[in-house]
Amino acid sequence: MMTGLRLNWAPLKEPLGFIKVLEWLMAVLAFGSCAGYVGRNVASVSCGGDRNESLSVTFSYPFRLNQVLLVETNRTLCNHTVPQTHLVQDVSSSAEFFVAIGVLAFLYCLLALLVYVGYMHIYRDSDLYPIADFLMTVFFAFFWMVSSSAWARGLQLVKEATGTEAVREILHLCRESGVTCEVTEYASMRSLNISVVFGYLNMIVWAGNAWFAYKETRWSTQKASQPGGRAQAPAPI
Repeated sequence: MMTGLRLNWAPLKEPLGFIKVLEWLMAVLAFGSCAGYVGRNVASVSCGGDRNESLSVTFSYPFRLNQVLLVETNRTLCNHTVPQTHLVQDVSSSAEFFVAIGVLAFLYCLLALLVYVGYMHIYRDSDLYPIADFLMTVFFAFFWMVSSSAWARGLQLVKEATGTEAVREILHLCRESGVTCEVTEYASMRSLNISVVFGYLNMIVWAGNAWFAYKETRWSTQKASQPGGRAQAPAPI
C-alpha cells in the first residue's frame, strides 16, 4: 500500500468532507466576529439646567471591563471632583475560551481536510484515524455548546456593565441631587450577537457531522456486518 500523498478532491463532495469545509468557514465567522470587536459608549451627565457633561468609554475584546476607565483621575464634573472610576465585570475568561475553541476548530478542520484530500486511502485503511476523527468531532460539538453558552452569558454581562444602570451604580456623582446620568450612545454589538449565533450553529453542525464520522469507524462497519437476528434452531427429526 502506498503511503504518500494522493490528491483526490472527491471526498469534498461527500458529506464527511463537505461539512468540514462548512465547519472551517463557520469557525472563522464565530471567533472573528468576537475577537476583532471594539465598541464605544457615550454617557451624558446632566448637571441641572442646560449644562451637560459627557463621558466616553471604549471597550474591546477580551472585555476586561474592570480595567476600562469611565472617568480619568480627579476629573471635575458638575462642580464635583470625581475620582478615577472603572467599569465593572471581567468576562475575558468566557470570551477567550470561545475564541480558543473557534481557533482550534479552524485548525482541526484544515488538518482534517488535508487528510481527506491527500491521504484518504490511509484514512479508510486504518482503524485509528476514523475513530480519532469521530472522537474529535464529538469533542468540538460538546465544547462549542459549552463555550457558546459561557460567551452568551458573558455578552449579557458586557451589555449590562456598559448600560445606564451600571453607570449610575458605579458613578457616585449620579446619586447627587439634580444630577442625572444616562448612556445616550450605545456601541453596536451586532457582531457579538452574530458570534453567539455562529457558536450555536457550530455546535449543531459538529453534532451532525459526528454521525458521518461515526459511519467511517470500525464500530459502524462491525455493527453493519452482524446478522439481523439469531439463527433459527434446526427442527427435530
